[in-house]
Amino acid sequence: MRIKIGVGEHIFNICNKCIMFAYMLITLYPLLYVAFASVSRPELMVQHRGLLLGPLGFTTGAYAMVFRNPMIPQGYLNTLFYVLAGTLLNLVMTTMAAFILSRRQFMIRDVMMMIIVFTMFFSGGLIPNYIIVRSLNLYNTRWALIFPVAMGTYNMIIMRTFFLSLPDSMEESAKIDGANDFLVLIRIILPLSMPIVAVMILFYGVGHWNAWFNAMIYLRNRDYYPLQLILREILIQSSTENMMTDLAAGVDREPVSEIIKYATIMVATIPILFVYPFLQKYFVKGVMIGAIKG
Repeated sequence: MRIKIGVGEHIFNICNKCIMFAYMLITLYPLLYVAFASVSRPELMVQHRGLLLGPLGFTTGAYAMVFRNPMIPQGYLNTLFYVLAGTLLNLVMTTMAAFILSRRQFMIRDVMMMIIVFTMFFSGGLIPNYIIVRSLNLYNTRWALIFPVAMGTYNMIIMRTFFLSLPDSMEESAKIDGANDFLVLIRIILPLSMPIVAVMILFYGVGHWNAWFNAMIYLRNRDYYPLQLILREILIQSSTENMMTDLAAGVDREPVSEIIKYATIMVATIPILFVYPFLQKYFVKGVMIGAIKG
């Protein structure tokens, strides 16, 4: 049976699609601009004004200079470690906390939730956190970027809400068969929670990938710097003279520096762009279920 759509609804659909297309262009264009600028010739780019709809000339010299910087590969390795180790710890801590606080037989779960949620709105601040990190001998170690952010309260609330939406009958059946809480979590809850687990991986993974502030505060050894902190140095400082010697032949160094900055941004962004499409279907489903059901 076909449902007849009125003229007003047709007009609404067309306007809605136009608005969404405009939003898409507004969101996508800055990334395209950086991508086009990163492979443009510096002398042409510095003369360009207005919209950039394609590369001006074509050169990969900026990318060659970026990867010639020894800090970039080291930063990639460090960031991969922070993402993998940090996300794994985040998943374990968030899953365990959400599971415990979703059990109706846990008598003080409401009190515990109030205490945990309180920390989301009120924290000790930077100086107390810094003192704690130093007192635990985490300062200037890789673990200073992992342990202090072992669990996100907001993410735990989303996962807890998802766990509460699962039928109690499955857990009761498993308990009758002799399963303990650990087996219930591993063999029943988690297999049914893959959408929300994928959401947590995306949230925590992107958070670790983009993190730079804690590294700036807690790290002094440059061998531990994540990629984003190195990117920040390149973007803020103009100390790219050693990187642009070959590329700058006959060209002002300022435009060359700008092209290198664009290339560095792309180097730091592309991995996330490749990962997101594989998690998108779980992302939408998991967020909707975790946020609405309770």
